Amino acid sequence: MNSPKKFGTVLIANRGEIAVRVMKTVHAMSMKAVAIYSDADRHAPHVKLADKAVHVGPAAAAQSYLDIEKVIAAAKSSGAEAIHPGYGFLSENAEFAQRCEDEGIIFIGPPASAIEKMGDKITARSTVESRDVPTVPGISRPGLTDQEIIDAAPEIGFPVLIKPSAGGGGKGMHRVDTPEALPQALVSARREAASSFGDDTLFLEHFVDTPRHIEVQIVADSHGNVIHFGERECSLQRRHQKVIEEAPSALLDAATRQEIGEAACDAARACGYRGAGTVEFIVSAKQPERFFFMEMNTRLQVEHPVTELVTGVDLVEWQIRVAQGEELPLRQEEITLTGHSVEARVYAEDAAGGFLPTGGTIESLSWPTGAGVRVDSGVREGQHIGSDYDPMLAKIITWGHDREQALQRLDEALSAMVVDGLVTNVNFNRFLVTRPEVIAGELDTGLLDRISDDYADPATPPAAFALAALDRATRSAATSSTLGRAWTAADGWRAGRAPAPIRAILTDGTDVREVTVSATAVDGQSWNVTVSTIVERGSDETPEVTSLQLDLLDRESSGSTTDYHAGIDDNPAEHWTVTTSRTRGHSHVSGPSGTYAIDQVSRAAALAAAAEGDGAITSPMPGTVIAIDAESGSEVTAGQAVLVIEAMKMEHTLTAAVPGTVTVHVAVGEKVESGAVLADVVEHEDG
Repeated sequence: MNSPKKFGTVLIANRGEIAVRVMKTVHAMSMKAVAIYSDADRHAPHVKLADKAVHVGPAAAAQSYLDIEKVIAAAKSSGAEAIHPGYGFLSENAEFAQRCEDEGIIFIGPPASAIEKMGDKITARSTVESRDVPTVPGISRPGLTDQEIIDAAPEIGFPVLIKPSAGGGGKGMHRVDTPEALPQALVSARREAASSFGDDTLFLEHFVDTPRHIEVQIVADSHGNVIHFGERECSLQRRHQKVIEEAPSALLDAATRQEIGEAACDAARACGYRGAGTVEFIVSAKQPERFFFMEMNTRLQVEHPVTELVTGVDLVEWQIRVAQGEELPLRQEEITLTGHSVEARVYAEDAAGGFLPTGGTIESLSWPTGAGVRVDSGVREGQHIGSDYDPMLAKIITWGHDREQALQRLDEALSAMVVDGLVTNVNFNRFLVTRPEVIAGELDTGLLDRISDDYADPATPPAAFALAALDRATRSAATSSTLGRAWTAADGWRAGRAPAPIRAILTDGTDVREVTVSATAVDGQSWNVTVSTIVERGSDETPEVTSLQLDLLDRESSGSTTDYHAGIDDNPAEHWTVTTSRTRGHSHVSGPSGTYAIDQVSRAAALAAAAEGDGAITSPMPGTVIAIDAESGSEVTAGQAVLVIEAMKMEHTLTAAVPGTVTVHVAVGEKVESGAVLADVVEHEDG
């Protein structure tokens, strides 16, 4: 049993939103926080928030955040008595936990032995089975040969799931439905496991029909106490990566919740656990009373805020108190779940473009506020988001009295946020939380993959263009140097007559539209709107025109944001939000179907954009050019490879869209931004 050992300074061995979140609790406990940072994070929020910051190396994680020697040295030089690892990086590294102990530094996490046992899936399975925790039928022992797996499969029952012992994230996992397909799948799985984890050890499990991913948060102290905080539903995941999480699960009843919680505590006891951890289970949607152990994450989870919101417990504070040798401050019967909470991860990624990571400089930033809204963020305005680290920018978390309210608040919170300067997955998250299946709680781990492949960002509706034009004109009038002079106000106010029409040429980055908004009443609350495509004067082309009736029922401004309640044609009142970017003057318009960034442009620019060809080859994300397959001046065909860039440890081949003569603008080794033109192909006159 450990005797209490208080400490006053904690080093957070991480970055981004989790470093910021841990520091807030460290400061709330009247302790000092030490940050570490790489070259890329020199001016990051977690560095500014810390009492002291130590530089640990270049942007590459292996030479900074993952370098055990540098992290230990930073703790010693800063006088930190303890290290909180956050999640990712070194958080589940048994060698690091042991090294902290050897150096007399408190590791705010489980003992190295527990990390080691639960870090190997085969060992973890046998460990929890010793406490009668249910596991999926299967075969798992070190050194299984392909033939042993093939021989065991019929008794396990098809479909089966091949899993690598040494890693996660979906790499090396294969579902196999027939005996004939198993041998080749094993070959592929071993190759992928060896490549990803340096270990090709495999095991086999029965594939649970319509599986749901449900995990249980536990905390254990060094005095023999283990309690759980209920479960989280994490079934909304894309290719085994979680996207939306919630607590509690809509699937479980009270009896099953108690049983799965007790099983999670037994799993923790089986490995001599201490600290906060998560025990993950797979549960059949058709038989929710049956659950099976999958693995244990020996750290704080990304999605821990949803548990905090329904229990009222600060899990980081509990981690720190347990690490100091204190007993758990509450008993199991004192833990209650109140209401419902849902979390969405906001990534710098292009969901409509194959979920490729994006990047750029955050030029304007506005987070949602309001009842039941929490934002865990680790970025700031002016910060450059590159390809060195995970592209998660923030987590938007909401709480409601029930699941319906929590989901509704999450959609509203996502609609109110602005990240200007890079593409994010906000619209995709809104698409998910408003899906009928999600609202009904009819989830399984394959749902997201089934519906996301066909996802496309919503087209900007005419109403969004109309409100952007109207909001710009109103703001222009309100901020005009001639404010108060009725005859020169930007809306063309005229005594006893309706305001003059508002005309603007706007673009959402894809389409350019000419917008005319004409008032039909003196009070300026009812407007006729026409939204048309741009055609050159004298052209034979006929513009496409959309007309609608816009009735403003209510309008309320606060700073750069205006909330509108508007009736669009025959539709009932809809809630729209227009936020003006402080840096570039973008209008971010959020409505029922999505969020849109809209700019005003000149007619000349609009015509030039409409005339542009499709020969430009642009970078889909920030990255590094690693190969050039076509020299400048050479002839290429449509679909021919021109360049290869590397980003997020993946290679992406960029091809010519049209045949013609190529001009390459970059060199091998050059770092490029998302959207940068890397090469041009000039199409021949004769096609």
